[in-house]
Amino acid sequence: MPSSIHLKRLLVGRPLDSARLGETLLPKRLALPIFCSDPLSSVAYATEEILLILALGGVALLNLAWYAAAAIVLLLIVVVASYRQTCRAYPGGGGAYAVSRENLGPNAALTAASALLIDYVLTVAVSVVSGVAAVTSAVPALAGHKVALSVGFVVLLTLMNLRGVRESGRVFAVPTYGFIAAIYLMFAVAVFRLATGAVIRAESADLPIRAEGDYTGIALVLLVMRAFASGCTALTGVEVISNGVPAFRKPKSRNAANTLAVMGLLSVTMFGGITALAMAYDVHVAADPAELGLAPDAAMSTALAQIGRATFGDAHLLFYLLQAFTVGVLVLAANTAFNGFPMLASFLARDRYLPRQLRNRGDRLVYSNGVVVLALAAIGLIVFFDASLTRLIQLYIVGVFVSFTLSQAGMVRHWRAALRERVPAARRARMRRSMAVNAVGASLTALVLVIVVVTKFTHGAWLAVVAMLLLFAGMKAVRRHYVQVAAGVAVPEDRRLRPPARHRMMVLVADLHAPTLRALEVGMAMRPSTIEAVTVGSDPDELRRLQEQWTEHAPEVALTVLHSPYRELIAPVLRHIREAVESDPDALVSVVIPEYVVRHWWEQPLHNQSALRLKARLLFHPSVVVIDVPYRLPAPSGAEAGPGGGVSR
Repeated sequence: MPSSIHLKRLLVGRPLDSARLGETLLPKRLALPIFCSDPLSSVAYATEEILLILALGGVALLNLAWYAAAAIVLLLIVVVASYRQTCRAYPGGGGAYAVSRENLGPNAALTAASALLIDYVLTVAVSVVSGVAAVTSAVPALAGHKVALSVGFVVLLTLMNLRGVRESGRVFAVPTYGFIAAIYLMFAVAVFRLATGAVIRAESADLPIRAEGDYTGIALVLLVMRAFASGCTALTGVEVISNGVPAFRKPKSRNAANTLAVMGLLSVTMFGGITALAMAYDVHVAADPAELGLAPDAAMSTALAQIGRATFGDAHLLFYLLQAFTVGVLVLAANTAFNGFPMLASFLARDRYLPRQLRNRGDRLVYSNGVVVLALAAIGLIVFFDASLTRLIQLYIVGVFVSFTLSQAGMVRHWRAALRERVPAARRARMRRSMAVNAVGASLTALVLVIVVVTKFTHGAWLAVVAMLLLFAGMKAVRRHYVQVAAGVAVPEDRRLRPPARHRMMVLVADLHAPTLRALEVGMAMRPSTIEAVTVGSDPDELRRLQEQWTEHAPEVALTVLHSPYRELIAPVLRHIREAVESDPDALVSVVIPEYVVRHWWEQPLHNQSALRLKARLLFHPSVVVIDVPYRLPAPSGAEAGPGGGVSR
């Protein structure tokens, strides 16, 4: 087995039989860390994003974080309730794309899909970079290696996901459940200490925050709206379960809906608790450490790190345990996208909006091509934005609420269509309740989408919008291509097999050697009507030698010499083939190209690429069949190899 195969098996594992696909289905205890690590981990930085924006108006405006957080909690509850209806109504998965395609049409579906695909890429980048930020908060000496650490984590996640959903889920369960336990332990310690009269303040509580302007009236409203929009990162990843319903064990829809409910409960309580402690401890954060009077190269601790350090006090082990689990869950939160992106891409490939390779499962029964594409896109973003969470977060959220709005609007239309049918009264009542939930969800998410676009567009969100438009146009183009191909290869109803009247075969040769004789033998085995060997001659001495060898070794096949005074190779051959096609339009013309295969990749540049160039030109000729006859060179015996290669000397 080649060394590359050994390495692949070591990193990815042995291939799984397609019959074992059912063994990869997930119980709820594994589905939670696999599909919900993103929304659960978002609580680690959602509060910080609210405080970061409000800090632009000075310390006095930080008290408004309560209102932004309360609105986000309400929105999270509504969105979770809405997507529970989607899980039940669409057990085949697909989420916003499937709902929009069926109820709102293909353009709405592609809009939702493009928004989600962009959002998944940003999820990986933001989650990993925020995880690295937690690392540098605990170990400031690593602050200068953010990009390298982030890329390394993405590569690690890619390898883990290529090993299979179920296998990776067992690995992801530890940091996810550890993070949940650490957060609730922090809450318990904080409540106990505050209840016993302890005064707890964050390390940044006494650091001043300089207001960047006088925010009053409309400016104040816009600032609060922008803080709310940034805090809505807490909702990212909620839709992934609706995309991945087929990955659950039976009953799929109920298990998916219940997992979504548990995720919603955990997210709401953790986000609310972290925000409450941040306000109680007077946590201050800033995009630039200098804004808090720190050295420009100082590592700014995250809001959660400040809360943990203040809560646990001298119990440093608990603080570092919290940070370790935070790093783990933030990095693994990208796994939500590693499950959502490939699955959504497979749906789009099935509908011919993306390359069909994205529909194929790999050795481990995962959509490995989608996993690799997502990883490469995320690495590109991380490198381009220098692993800056503040810059990346501005691109975030727009796609989330585009898909939210379209999905819930599509569900409203779905229930309206279902209510037109004859159904029992009890079921009709459930449908009406579901439609009401989805209607409220569509209205709220549409309002938030407007807020997000208005407040974040000039701060970088416009890049995400442009990317969505380009992806939308690209998927339309892919669909047009596949439709044209399908039409081009379709068999008309009156089409029947019609063997060609004559079969004219040409074998292209440059010299008389073993590859040439092999190609001639292949051509003769097909028993064509006529067969000729075609060579291009510009050197009289070489041509005379070839004709002498031909008479001795291959007299059964006529040798046609195309003279080329300007030493061209491709043009005379193409001209000869065109003349043959024009002289006998009813004949099938086959061109046989001998080509020997070198033993090592580094030997390939040592030979002319005439065969490759000829094939490239002939493949576009509508009346010609190209037959390539490879000839693998035997192991060297010590003799010096002669010149030539394929159809070239």
